[in-house]
Amino acid sequence: MSYQFVFDERLGISLPVLEKPWEDYSLAEQSQMILEWESHRSDIPDRIKEIEKIIIGKQQMLSVEENFQRSCELNKDIAELASVINDLNIWFRIQQDTQRKMHA
Repeated sequence: MSYQFVFDERLGISLPVLEKPWEDYSLAEQSQMILEWESHRSDIPDRIKEIEKIIIGKQQMLSVEENFQRSCELNKDIAELASVINDLNIWFRIQQDTQRKMHA
């Protein structure tokens, strides 16, 4: 097979790794990849909820933190987690965009 799904530590889900451009795969291969992707994609909402809980915890810590350096670290952590959620949302929409291309 000329693709695989590899676990991404930062996002906490498996992502597709293609060895050639999407358009170079046959419709059967594209369909198989979409089917596999759907099982990985379904993990995204739960992963986002997990990260949101972590953010809430860090925001609570930040609200009582008196040390400026530690406050900066917490803000940085929160920003990075928000970035992960943003990336997960982008990946969540990938299947919808791909299916539109296949039917166009």
